[in-house]
Amino acid sequence: MTDARPPFPPFDLDSALTKVQAAEDAWNTRDPHHVALAYTEDSAWRNRDVVLTGRDKIIEFLTDKWERELDYALRKSLWGFHGNRMAVRFQYEWHNADDQWFRSYGNELWEFADNGLMRRREASINDLAISENDRRHFGPRPEDKRGPGHDIPLA
Repeated sequence: MTDARPPFPPFDLDSALTKVQAAEDAWNTRDPHHVALAYTEDSAWRNRDVVLTGRDKIIEFLTDKWERELDYALRKSLWGFHGNRMAVRFQYEWHNADDQWFRSYGNELWEFADNGLMRRREASINDLAISENDRRHFGPRPEDKRGPGHDIPLA
């Protein structure tokens, strides 16, 4: 386990884009233990109506999430940044145990410690039921769809 996760704040455009893509890649592993390593030991979260603190709670939360949200595929997009903070918008698609598909839309506010670990995450998320034919995210983002110019559509 490491106590540092580059790139480090303060962020410039390239390092902010790198940080957002790294977060997208980690979350697409659907591995709660791997994802939790990007957060400080005492990281504070608000996710929808859930408020929690600490890596152990993050792991518990993500484990439960990915047991319910099946075949999860995420896209993140940098909205803005300043110093050690970022605003990110995202979409992810998943289905429940009844095979109903959803696209979840959201915004996150991130704050980083000097060592590049996230110490605060606030997420607001809305779910839209979709048909399987309406899906547009299938697994991790391909290499040719990364970087500037490959934003996620609004609707």
